[in-house]
Amino acid sequence: MTTPQTPENPGNFAVPADSALPGWLARLPRAWQPYAMLARLDRPVGVWLLFLPCVMGLGFARLTTGLYSIDLLWILLFLIGAVVMRGAGCTWNDITDKDFDAKVARTAARPIPSGAVSMKQAYLFLLAQLGIGFLVWLALPWDAKITALLALPLVAIYPYTKRVTWWPQAWLGLTFNWGVLVGAATASVITGPTYLLYFGLVLWTIAYDTIYALQDREDDALIGVRSTARLFGRQAVLISFGFHLGAAALIALAAYAQGAGRLGAVTALAFLAHGAWQAMTLKTKGEEKALAMFKANVQAGSIVAIGFLIAAMVPQGSGSRIYADHETVPPGIDMPFGLKPRQASVPRHPYTWLASDLERALAAEAEKRGDTTPPAPQQ
Repeated sequence: MTTPQTPENPGNFAVPADSALPGWLARLPRAWQPYAMLARLDRPVGVWLLFLPCVMGLGFARLTTGLYSIDLLWILLFLIGAVVMRGAGCTWNDITDKDFDAKVARTAARPIPSGAVSMKQAYLFLLAQLGIGFLVWLALPWDAKITALLALPLVAIYPYTKRVTWWPQAWLGLTFNWGVLVGAATASVITGPTYLLYFGLVLWTIAYDTIYALQDREDDALIGVRSTARLFGRQAVLISFGFHLGAAALIALAAYAQGAGRLGAVTALAFLAHGAWQAMTLKTKGEEKALAMFKANVQAGSIVAIGFLIAAMVPQGSGSRIYADHETVPPGIDMPFGLKPRQASVPRHPYTWLASDLERALAAEAEKRGDTTPPAPQQ
């Protein structure tokens, strides 16, 4: 058991009993532990659920071209950005929800309501995380920069939605899956099918966050916090699966429109099967499995991300290849911090040997006649 810390009794701070990484958290210096908890670094599920849509968007945009080596760097930057921006979002959420959290048993021991971190310290920590996120943002291509900035209002408003609407999970879906658009803008452009994928993932978030909210229904009812788990009542599990079903349908439609072929269909079916397993587990074993099923959505998201990456490496209707056009760094590809790849020299005669010989013969004949205008290439 964790003894909640209060400002009057600050010596009772301890690692929460429900921490996903209690050993790792306990090994940190004592002064760092509250900040790690504030950023939810001991609960990495949220990082994955923020990171995976970025990878999905990148892989989805590459379905028409294949992958590039530079994509490995983009994925690394997405991971760093997901860690710090998820931490910043959680910090902001705890700042705005400190009074609500103090009234809920599961959240009363969080750093701010427990007094382990003061409001001033929380704001400074928030700024530090945003600073790291800014460095990642600088490395993105211009279109991705603009797209990422547009997510900030969603992040800022989210903590207040649970006070005015029964659908805070829908707003969370709009926020958490914005990485799909950032990933697509980093790789190429945001197309119509990308928006289909985005709204499919919004439905997925409604499904998994409804499952997560099952843990807090009683406490939420007492303090007046709204959620889809409370709205759906006894049918919450069944309705959440309905959203999972809708998500799978939109993912399949988006994959088809983007040309993912059979691999896209298999990806959507595997995602749907995972959602069915979650619903069956909750129905047969009870809502005490809600946290486990919520965490299992990391696997569901990985199915889609890996499926799109594989489909991008094996384009339909062409020979197998891993990298696009057999190029390590293609011409015109955006690179971090405005760097430009060194371009290979263009051969003077890029067509066939016969055309090259004919061009040289014509040039020699023109030179004999005193005509200095080079003949137009014949392709």
